[in-house]
Amino acid sequence: MLKTIFQRQTLYRAEAPTFCTKRTIYNMLDDGRINWQRLSCQLAQRVIASLTKRLDARHSGALIVDDTLIPRLSAKQTELLANTFDHDKSRHLTGFRGLTIAWSNGQLVLPVTTAVLSSKKASNRVRAPASTLDWRTLSGQRRAQAMQEMPTVSLALIKQALANGIKAKYVLFDSWFTSSKLLLALKRLGLVGVGMLKRTKKSYFRYWSREYTIPDLYRHLRRSNRQTHTHYLYSCIVKAERSGVELPIKLVFVTKAHRGNDYLVLATTDTTLTPTKIIGLYTRRWQIENYFRAAKQYLRLATVRFQDYDGLCAHMAITMMAYDLLAWQQRHQPNDQTLGDIFHNLNTLLPVLDLTLAVTQLLDGLSDMVQAEPKISTRVTTLINNLFNQLTPQVGTIIGAELTDIGI
Repeated sequence: MLKTIFQRQTLYRAEAPTFCTKRTIYNMLDDGRINWQRLSCQLAQRVIASLTKRLDARHSGALIVDDTLIPRLSAKQTELLANTFDHDKSRHLTGFRGLTIAWSNGQLVLPVTTAVLSSKKASNRVRAPASTLDWRTLSGQRRAQAMQEMPTVSLALIKQALANGIKAKYVLFDSWFTSSKLLLALKRLGLVGVGMLKRTKKSYFRYWSREYTIPDLYRHLRRSNRQTHTHYLYSCIVKAERSGVELPIKLVFVTKAHRGNDYLVLATTDTTLTPTKIIGLYTRRWQIENYFRAAKQYLRLATVRFQDYDGLCAHMAITMMAYDLLAWQQRHQPNDQTLGDIFHNLNTLLPVLDLTLAVTQLLDGLSDMVQAEPKISTRVTTLINNLFNQLTPQVGTIIGAELTDIGI
């Protein structure tokens, strides 16, 4: 499967393997008993361990949470197919959401595990799960996970990554995932959450014994004539209540790029972090977008044709493992090649020599052999005659003329 990805082929058009038939490969991909999430976690952990000496130990590892759309516009019978919202086109498309957990230390990003999500609402699902499904099996648990809320699945994937040896101190996510509930759950796991808050009027935070929404708190800080800084506007510590627990959160107000009057709000549960450190950590989150772009452009992430849900999950995991191998290869390159360059180098066939040049090199080698061993001249002459007898008359005439011109 990795070979077909690097050759930019579908499994249907790829060359059949010598050790089994293509039907065996299809059966393996559709096998619901294979734990692809655990396999991808273990491969990522091995890659990280092998690159330890090549990475800067001063940068702590961080997990990045994000999702991408996997459109299936022509699919009709795939299990759990759902109407998903495309934020780029601002409309609903049939497909899945590929929820991905990636690891980054600021120098490289490695996808760790993924889940192919449908929709929690039954009204949004185009196809229901199979009626004969045993929910106690791994295949059943995978489908049950696909119908859960995305923050709940994110927390489960983070726990799975930690259980398989992935070491991280921070968890980075965008405004879609950021909530006091998730920040509290991460803190109980010993992790520091860093995310962007929505400027909604539904969430309140306590600041100096008063409750504020994010827009109200921003206006309050502006009216207080606080001094702004070079890299950020304001920073303050607030408290949020969740399940009877008071959670301290540090907020950093940052100017939105190219919009001087607009702002973004970053939040973290580690109140000892400086605003500059929080901003630096959150900028790592964009690296997972680079993975999505490379995976869709080079590794056929969004052009999958599997009709079986288990096969779709297998394809997502194999794509992640292919990217991990490319990233591992990139760190061993003597020069700074991009992943696209490495992919094309792995995908480039050996150059095809011109026939005349090939025959010329062959005859040069035979001539050197005759000079070194005159006794084999008769055998060499017979070999050359047999070679020209196998060629068509037109090709033999052309090669003979060109060889005469170069003195052979």
